[in-house]
Amino acid sequence: MSESFRTLIHKIAIAHDELQLRLHYMDAAGELFACQHWSIYLHDSQGQHTTIDIKGLPDSFIDYYQSVGAAIDPIMQYVSENHAPAHEQIIFTEVDWKQSQLYQSGCGKKYDHEHIMTGPIVGRGQLIGTVHFARTSGTPAFNTVDLMHLSALCAHISAQLAFLRTEQEFRRSQKATCLTPRELQIASLVANGLTNAEIAAELWISQNTVKQTLKKIFRKLNVTARAEMVAKLQLIC
Repeated sequence: MSESFRTLIHKIAIAHDELQLRLHYMDAAGELFACQHWSIYLHDSQGQHTTIDIKGLPDSFIDYYQSVGAAIDPIMQYVSENHAPAHEQIIFTEVDWKQSQLYQSGCGKKYDHEHIMTGPIVGRGQLIGTVHFARTSGTPAFNTVDLMHLSALCAHISAQLAFLRTEQEFRRSQKATCLTPRELQIASLVANGLTNAEIAAELWISQNTVKQTLKKIFRKLNVTARAEMVAKLQLIC
């Protein structure tokens, strides 16, 4: 396991974007932890969208977990509060786990999650994602060695994700600073809803100057419309 663990850590460290990081994780994590089901949930840098990659389970599981499981999952609650990995035996006795609301509602009985383990992905002091593992009936429970490996894996994912997002923010800021002060001024007036004629009057320039300046801004930002320009500037400024 140590060799496969080192290989995965290396692949995470050289991932050039979040997609590649997720792909490397999904390709290796199941074998690494001897799981039949595994997934990764990542919130975007604005916390508005969540990307979910999952293996070994139907899409219906995502709907089940989001609508039912998340609210009754004490393992996830532990991970959220402590920013530390956990499996069911940290929270429950074996008997209590089988009788728990989470197990009985479908996690265990319907989707055959005999044993589950969850780890945190953190950034700037916040939980920005999680990784999940499940073993099916007839397999051994997760143990302290699994938790140690998961803790290390989550630390590496968190660190690389922080690097990739910082790099992405830098590239965005570089795009924004490529605009001249006059271009930023005109873009700001467009964002405030002014027409070309109103911008020209406001800045004491011709409408043609406004039009040509907007064309330059569109080229620099690789957009084709005013609304698209405003939306992109909101993301990168």
